[in-house]
Amino acid sequence: MQKKHFTLVEIMIVVAIIGLLAAIAIPSFMRARETSQRNACINNLRQIDGAKEQWAMDNNANTGDTVTDTTDLDDYVKGTYAEITCPGGGDYTLNVIGTDPTCDADASHTL
Repeated sequence: MQKKHFTLVEIMIVVAIIGLLAAIAIPSFMRARETSQRNACINNLRQIDGAKEQWAMDNNANTGDTVTDTTDLDDYVKGTYAEITCPGGGDYTLNVIGTDPTCDADASHTL
């Protein structure tokens, strides 16, 4: 009775198919990851903007005023303001009251 083994050609074909599938799938996963990070960042910017506006109403701040201490926003966000981070690695800038906060990670991370 002879033992049956895979030939080198059969193994190479399987490896080539796996490589082709990986070459197709990896860019899609990267795009999905970037889209997810952008959406999370935009939601963080919305939360920051809402907290900033609520702080302004409670402290009788006018358009153009600045939040003097970011810990002042801790009462208006889930957790603390310092815990809000951009998943894309960017830093948030509050800007003045009446202006949307910004993220420096990517141009697409905007409200």
